[in-house]
Amino acid sequence: MTVQLQGLQDTAELHNGVRMPRLGLGVWKVTEEGQVEQAIKDAVNAGYRSIDTAKIYGNEEGVGRAIADVSVPRDELFITTKVWNAEQGYDSTLAAFEESRRKLGLEIIDLYLIHWPVKGKYKETWRALEQLYKDGKVRAIGVCNFHVHHLEDLLQDAEIKPMVNQVEYHPLLAQTELRQFCQDQGIVLEAWSPLMQGNLDLPQLNELADKYGKTPAQIVLRWDLQNGVITIPKSTNEKRIRENADVFDFELSHEDMALIEGLNQNKRFGADPDNFDF
Repeated sequence: MTVQLQGLQDTAELHNGVRMPRLGLGVWKVTEEGQVEQAIKDAVNAGYRSIDTAKIYGNEEGVGRAIADVSVPRDELFITTKVWNAEQGYDSTLAAFEESRRKLGLEIIDLYLIHWPVKGKYKETWRALEQLYKDGKVRAIGVCNFHVHHLEDLLQDAEIKPMVNQVEYHPLLAQTELRQFCQDQGIVLEAWSPLMQGNLDLPQLNELADKYGKTPAQIVLRWDLQNGVITIPKSTNEKRIRENADVFDFELSHEDMALIEGLNQNKRFGADPDNFDF
């Protein structure tokens, strides 16, 4: 799957027709006073329109303040948040959603996700997300960190298929089987930690960076986008935020796409969705 890319305003169409920006800003662990607001303002000024937060990040209020403060109209922004593990279950998810909505200061959230597949709970949680979607409180619903077997299990009872699966995805964790499954099901894959938490010093990436006159980070983000994977690099540095978006003026060849794919080691920097305890 190769995607034609024009610029930072490019969107992917979710299976319900909602369009989601292909590149956004992640704000994981951005909790210092004023830091998340500044990062979002810098990103919006650079042309970003998608912001990805979560209950557990502890910065939904800061994200809300930034959204209210930027000059871009609300309907041009795409805001994602997530229900945390401790609040999964039907009623508790509905309550958690209302709290997130209040903190963000939003009537409608663009994308609401289950953060992790909590055993014995994620189906009830999904039922709550379906209800929120039917009630028009969210424009799209999805999951994070779901393996193929989690998705297969969820789909047995789901009325609505997830629109997005946000997972750890990068050159050392190419998620080939999961990517194919999601593509077959019409579920858009989204990458968290696309830049491997800064572990980009690989000879092959450095060589490609030299070849294309780009940074290793830009090579990786371009690989995501050409693979049809939505990507949300996190940064609080304005120069880096702009650099991460400067990936639309070159195209990786088929050979170089395959070379990056070949770096896969099934290596995770985060937890394994089959074995997490938080």
